[in-house]
This record gives sequence, C-alpha cells and structure tokens, in this order.
Amino acid sequence: MQVIKHINDLRKILSGKREEGLIIGFVPTMGALHQGHISLVEKAGQETDYVVVSIFVNPTQFNDKGDLERYPRDLQKDVDLLAPTACQLIFNPEADEIYPEPDTRQFDFGMLEQVMEGKFRPGHFNGVAQVVSRLFDIVQPDKAFFGQKDFQQLAIINEMVRKLKLPVEIIPCPIIREADGLAMSSRNMLLNPGQRQNSVLISATLSEATNKTTELNVEELRSWVINRINKNEYLNTEYFEIVNELTFQPVMNWNDPCMKVGCIAVQCGKTRLIDNIEFKN
Repeated sequence: MQVIKHINDLRKILSGKREEGLIIGFVPTMGALHQGHISLVEKAGQETDYVVVSIFVNPTQFNDKGDLERYPRDLQKDVDLLAPTACQLIFNPEADEIYPEPDTRQFDFGMLEQVMEGKFRPGHFNGVAQVVSRLFDIVQPDKAFFGQKDFQQLAIINEMVRKLKLPVEIIPCPIIREADGLAMSSRNMLLNPGQRQNSVLISATLSEATNKTTELNVEELRSWVINRINKNEYLNTEYFEIVNELTFQPVMNWNDPCMKVGCIAVQCGKTRLIDNIEFKN
C-alpha cells in the first residue's frame, strides 16, 4: 500500500493500472477513519480491482472554522487501519495541491441544498461538491463509494455527477453502527465519556420512532422525537425532519406514496452528530 501526496505521482500510477484494464474504485474520506470507512473500502474491494482512498480534510466544506480546527487528524492511525484492507493506495494531499488557486465555483442544487444540512450549514454542500468533483477529476474512478449516514450529501453528490455528466458510478453503502447503535462517525472520538454514553439516545429514539407510525401522525412523531432527545441534558436537537427520499421535502402524511426517511442532527456538547432511518409503510 502506497501513500501518495502529489497529483502527478497519483496519475502516473493510475494510468498504468488503467492500461492493465483494472477497474478503479475510490473512497474519499477526511481521515479519522473507523469501521464505517473500512466497510466502504471492503465494498470497493469487492466491486473493483484497484482501490484508492483519499485522506483530505477539506476546508471549503466547513462553515464553522472552529469545527475545522477540532476535526480529528491522525494519519499514521489511518494508515495502520487501512493496511490490512482492500486499499492499495492512499492519496493524502495538502490543501494547495487540491486548490492551487481558490475554487470559486458555485453549484446550484435547488431545494436539495436548502433544507436540513443545507439550511443549518450554509455553503457546506458547495464545498462538498467542489472537493468531490476535484477528487473525481484527479482520480478518475470507475466507481466511488459513499456511506448512507450522510444521506443528504449522497443525494447532492449524485446530483453533481448528473449535472457535470461525470463518468463515475456512485455506490451507496449502509450505515455502520457501534454495538450500542450509535452511527459510526469520526466525530464520535470528540465525545467525552458522559456525552458518548448519552449519545446513544439518538439512534435508540429513531429506532423506536419507526414503531409509532400507526399511533402518531407525522407532525406528532416529529415532536415526540425532538422532545424525547431534548429532555436529555447532554443533547440538543438542531433538526429532525421526515422527508421524501427523492425531493427531501417534508412528508405530510404517512400515506404519501414515497419512501420516507427521518433525518436528524443533534448537538452533543460542541460535537454535532447526524443520523437517519427509513420509515416503512
């Protein structure tokens, strides 16, 4: 497994792999890896011949400078974690390698970026589109693998690929959870013991909510989730919405003919946690 920092070196290696007829798989990450990331790498190993993992904390997708500074970084730990996996190359560039000049592109994702994460983190999805499109241009993968924990981000990336007509297949991968149900996230390591113990209420509440659709209407269930979580002194709900999987607009009625997804963001101390769950009719 190689660790490459420069675009030219990466392109030379990947050019040779393509000449061999290999299918290139790509897992973009911001490091601080965990088993959720590893599941993406292993899926890439099953579906492609040569797997590239990028580790790059992208500054343009943080609307909060403090959040950028707090984001955990440990390259050696990440390398050690990837060593026994299907990963064959790590791309770990500096910011000026990705952005030799400021990226001033502005993407328009319509209503997809005006709700939930887009509403509470203005500019976030534009930064995501900037870095992912840049990485796709550099790596030129055949398939790229993303976790469904970032459910709205996955929709944004699919829309970006469609708009830019990029020749890459986006492969969604299931949420990986800790043994107690908390969705795996690099941010989990920022939680102190009390916060970590109480953060499990998020996934537990979402799971319980899926069993209440026959007794509560959509708005009643939404209020129930928010109130239950906010009663915990460690947690404060930023949003909880039950939305149409395709339009991301709020669902008004359980009989609406669409797949419904409950999406949540919760502040736990200074750490922001997100999760989602499918509601089945």
